[in-house]
Amino acid sequence: MKNVLVIGSTCADVIIRVDHLPRTEENIHPYSQRFAVGGCAYNVANILGRGGADMVFVTPVGRQGVFGDFVRGHLEALGFADYVDLPDEQNGCCYCYVEPNGERTFVSIHGAEYTFDPAWMDRHAGKHFDYAYVCGLEIEERTGERLVEYLESAPIGTIVYAPGPRGMRVPGELTDRLFALHPILHLNASEAKAMSGLEELDDALRAIHGRTGNTVVVTRGADGVRCIEDGVLFSVAGTPAARVVDTIGAGDSHCGAMLLGLCRGMTLRSSLSLANSVSCAVVQTDGATLSDEDLFRLI
Repeated sequence: MKNVLVIGSTCADVIIRVDHLPRTEENIHPYSQRFAVGGCAYNVANILGRGGADMVFVTPVGRQGVFGDFVRGHLEALGFADYVDLPDEQNGCCYCYVEPNGERTFVSIHGAEYTFDPAWMDRHAGKHFDYAYVCGLEIEERTGERLVEYLESAPIGTIVYAPGPRGMRVPGELTDRLFALHPILHLNASEAKAMSGLEELDDALRAIHGRTGNTVVVTRGADGVRCIEDGVLFSVAGTPAARVVDTIGAGDSHCGAMLLGLCRGMTLRSSLSLANSVSCAVVQTDGATLSDEDLFRLI
């Protein structure tokens, strides 16, 4: 099995279910709220780690504030995270407002979990990684350039980059440097169009592929994925969900399952088919984490 490095955030998701998003001066009453562990990198690593991948998950955790102990305790119980304890920093959270149709809106408070220090990688010095996952949120943050510098010199075969909905806020110079590393890009249709400046999805795929020189994967919900590999466009069909509970972590879990398939030596198409099945199950689940029963049934 090929190995994979995941760098990035673990935070507390505060999932708040509402009948609609609040308007200015409105007073609404949520149906419910609960805490869950989340974060883009965590959601990816959760699929990989529980799927038995040979993985190193480097995630910083701040000890200060109300969320640090919650996150740390969860990571210690799972056992697959090489977390970095930052005793003087605060850990952030993500307020996830979920509407009745399952769509989510995020309001995030970023803390230590989105930072990076190359010294954290010293314990893995000399280790080669077949794949490495990074998210645009970490690149956007104040230590983003240090993360790019590490990726430029690290012994990594292929980077998988998920720009996310804020990918266009990443400084252009850092995006150019990332693209020069020929990453696989994993994003949704809206993100692909925004990144390329083009309205037709296939045109957007071709334009991004022309910049990275590598595979571009675009998720399309129940419609599966549209992809370009070696200049060839193709689709992999999805599975419509019987009921959408919420879409929290669906894209992250898709990326994690795709990486799991690639690490197992599966073809890209087979890996994407696996990822479509996993993300379909995630949107039918409360929050981003599948039960052991649901996950192991799929992988």
